Amino acid sequence: MTLSADERDVLAAVDTDALVRLASDLIAIETVNGDEVAGQHFVEGVLAGIGADVETWSIDMDALSQHEAFSAEVDHPDALGVVGTVGDGGRTIMLNGHIDVVPVGDPADWTTPPFAPSLRDGALYGRGACDMKGGLAAAIHAVDAIVRSGVRLDGRIAISSVIGEEDGGSGTLASLVHGITADACIIPEPTELAVVPANGGALSFRIRIRGLSAHGATREEGVSAIERLPIVHRALLELERERNSREIDPLFSWMKLPFAICAGRVRGGDWPSSEADWLELEGRYGVAPGEELDVARRELEDAVAASALQDEWLTAHPPTVEWWGGQFLPGRTDLDHPIVSTVGGALEDASGRPASVRGMPYGCDLGLFDRVGNIPTVVFGPGDVRHAHRPDEHVPVDDLVDCARSIALSILRYLT
Repeated sequence: MTLSADERDVLAAVDTDALVRLASDLIAIETVNGDEVAGQHFVEGVLAGIGADVETWSIDMDALSQHEAFSAEVDHPDALGVVGTVGDGGRTIMLNGHIDVVPVGDPADWTTPPFAPSLRDGALYGRGACDMKGGLAAAIHAVDAIVRSGVRLDGRIAISSVIGEEDGGSGTLASLVHGITADACIIPEPTELAVVPANGGALSFRIRIRGLSAHGATREEGVSAIERLPIVHRALLELERERNSREIDPLFSWMKLPFAICAGRVRGGDWPSSEADWLELEGRYGVAPGEELDVARRELEDAVAASALQDEWLTAHPPTVEWWGGQFLPGRTDLDHPIVSTVGGALEDASGRPASVRGMPYGCDLGLFDRVGNIPTVVFGPGDVRHAHRPDEHVPVDDLVDCARSIALSILRYLT
């Protein structure tokens, strides 16, 4: 598509150095999940500085926790919501990004300190560079470019910076409950600049297996919960196979296991020289877009119950399943919604990159916008999720620039 004069002016206003500085400033603020206040105040100042009308409010987490879609694994004291708006009247497009990041792990595993952003080999490094302060910076800079270009908008932009995404999306839920809404939304999570109208959900589970304690020297008189774990784990792997062969979705055909079941943590027993009389297995349960969560939960519970019938002890002492921790809703936007084609076309025209449309297996705030806010949403952002949540997290600078340019162009076209 031929660019209009206004579009050319806005793209010309995207400044690589300014964008990298903003992303670096965000990375330098330690906003590990649960400690996001300083980051939210920084974004508040940045949004005011680009001319947005800014609203900041305290989130009542106790009240929010009563909502059926609430999820949090850590405390969020002094939780803040921040939204900036530009323009007036007409349609509203929202840009939604989270300020929280996951812990850094062992700092010795990093080439450079995780909260000291650095540029090397064409990429910006630091905790949150990929997930998702780079994307949040690109979204803010896109709006800044529109404002500085002087282009008149035929609608309104809402830029929402949220907390608590990494443990279930309490910040986005708080924004929706607060009344923040839009006709469409872009979430610049890392997608390698693919347009993502659907994402998988993720439920956290805990399975507890009982045993019978005995002195280690006479362990045959006890029952080992550890020895019963393979029975239950095999059932989870079989359920994973069945679900991923059944839940066929063309948007996820690029993956072998888009709705994986991950057994991520095991602990049990009270004493090394005693037979383990208990064991807990915790993990992540992938859920397909459109799948009812209660049905999905019951399927895992039934699989665990059926596995117990293979063992005399487990038959008499069935394992229990608990749903706890982070719960991410799956979500989907219709492929024929204008936000999907608008973002794809903007990427091609702003960067020359071909647009691809696919689903993403990870949980994010798209599900909340879909199931709670009823807001058509796409995930579209810089970086590869494989580089998130790990040492030397990074995002290519070219991705940041192309993302900012594409979002700016998407805003102009959606609001016409």
